[in-house]
Amino acid sequence: MGWLVYLLRCRDGSLYTGITNDLPRRLKAHAAGRASRYTRSRLPVRVVHAEPAASRSAALVREAAIKRLPRRAKLAIIRAAR
Repeated sequence: MGWLVYLLRCRDGSLYTGITNDLPRRLKAHAAGRASRYTRSRLPVRVVHAEPAASRSAALVREAAIKRLPRRAKLAIIRAAR
């Protein structure tokens, strides 16, 4: 499996952006409260968007770009992927 950039919607409606090369394993870690301090207190989470990246560095660049976006733009990314 290649690298992915993903967005999660948390229980409180907030959005979390991350990268992984094994999404099922990462989601299990999130569900167990081990993946991120941010999501640990906002469980459960669900994947609302995932996009492939050519490499780990490309995924990190895309993750940083998404994190800089305002919430409205993140929601547009989610809607456009559906």
